[in-house]
Amino acid sequence: MSRRLGSMGLILLLLFAVLIGQSAYLQFFHADALNKSPLNPRQVTAGQVAPRGDIVAADGQILAHSVKSGSALFPWRRVYPLGSLTAGVVGWVSNNHGDWGLEAQYSGDLISHKQPPQSLAQVLSPVTAADSVQLTLEPELQRVAATALNGQDGAVVAVDPSTGAVLAMYSNPTYDPNPMSSPVAAIEDATWTKINTNDAHAFPPLGLVATQQTFPPGSTMKVLTTAAAVVNKPELLLKQYPYTVCTPLPDSNKPLCNDGFTSCGGAVAVMLPVSCDPGYALLGLDIGGNDLASNAAAFGYNQHIPIDLPGVATSYFPSAATLKYDQPQVAYSAIGQENVRATALQNALVAAAIANGGTIMTPHFLSEIISPAGKVVQRYKNTSWRTPLTSAQAQQIVPLMQNVVKWGTAAGVGFLPQDEVAAKTGTAQTGNSLKNTDDWMIAFAPASHPVIAVAVIVPFQSISTTGAVAAGPVVKCVIEAGLALHNGQPATGTPTTCKS
Repeated sequence: MSRRLGSMGLILLLLFAVLIGQSAYLQFFHADALNKSPLNPRQVTAGQVAPRGDIVAADGQILAHSVKSGSALFPWRRVYPLGSLTAGVVGWVSNNHGDWGLEAQYSGDLISHKQPPQSLAQVLSPVTAADSVQLTLEPELQRVAATALNGQDGAVVAVDPSTGAVLAMYSNPTYDPNPMSSPVAAIEDATWTKINTNDAHAFPPLGLVATQQTFPPGSTMKVLTTAAAVVNKPELLLKQYPYTVCTPLPDSNKPLCNDGFTSCGGAVAVMLPVSCDPGYALLGLDIGGNDLASNAAAFGYNQHIPIDLPGVATSYFPSAATLKYDQPQVAYSAIGQENVRATALQNALVAAAIANGGTIMTPHFLSEIISPAGKVVQRYKNTSWRTPLTSAQAQQIVPLMQNVVKWGTAAGVGFLPQDEVAAKTGTAQTGNSLKNTDDWMIAFAPASHPVIAVAVIVPFQSISTTGAVAAGPVVKCVIEAGLALHNGQPATGTPTTCKS
């Protein structure tokens, strides 16, 4: 009996120790993380009974700040000076509908919380206040992107390839976030309904096109197919593929034909600039489904992109197992058709990987978190996310993308020679009868020392439209504006097409 009582006492003692340890962990070691968690309902209400910190753009413009609401229940409300221009990433704070975007991501910093003590008195009686969050986002570049997109559904993503800093991320449809912070519940509810209602293309404004919608990447996928050859079977780069309009595929009675039904072929250095569909389909078959799938994963397909923004969709490339017994799907996947799907963010990171010597830096909006006293509480530290290529391997692809601009499918876009743009177009046939196209372009510049990488998607275009025609002018404007900003000049773009 005494032995049983002793064992039971020991068990109770261990359970008590676990309880004390868990309490200490929650109270002292994990309390800050729990307080800052966007799942903590206190985050939203705390930001409306006391002012939240500002969200500030890279150039110092205020993107979100708190003002008195006149409501006794919620005396503070959020105001968004740039409205729909930055709504997709900044988000909103609502009394009835929670928070979203960067407002949610950094809510724990933006609400009033304990500040580090500066004196013994503050140790005994902690000071609470809200920090501000400074972003990498450039409002002028954002404005150029919106103007160039000209009201069309679509998205623009621009990043600094060497750091992963998001310079612009604009999506249309968009919305004015200010009514979401109204002290009048009926106004909030009506706005909530509106921003969750699909437009003609089934895109709700709240569903950020840049990160929450996926599209077949079309011929932009040929950059990844080229990379798969470089890594796994470099001898294929020199193989001469037959000049043909269409090519038969294994296990299929349907030939794969070139866009526009023009003849093309040759080595990769010739085929990528002109975007040869039958040649790249055969290249994909030579590489094989296993290597194509592993290469896509290396670039981030089928992976969660660790950006500091909620709700990011995962891009999709068929698995090696799926492709093993489906050779036609291998061929179509190599040219970005069939079941392949990508977000604009994913495709911007593909361009950034080639620009940055084969390394994809973790994409991010955060630059600094700043205390009420103006001191830097946290500075973002650049980190690499994936390294699908070595520098030497990436460098083999750069001149091929430059030739897309010099004499390939993007030759008519009008990129300035001094900008040294490297690009790849994409035109994916979509719809039940393939009567529409989702039009892409990815690019970076200058090719010799890249400072900006861009992806543009303009979906649901007419069958006669191409990536060069629909997305090319947008990329041109954003590249020129980004280079101007980098050189300390206004982001005015060209005198004719790119004024903000």
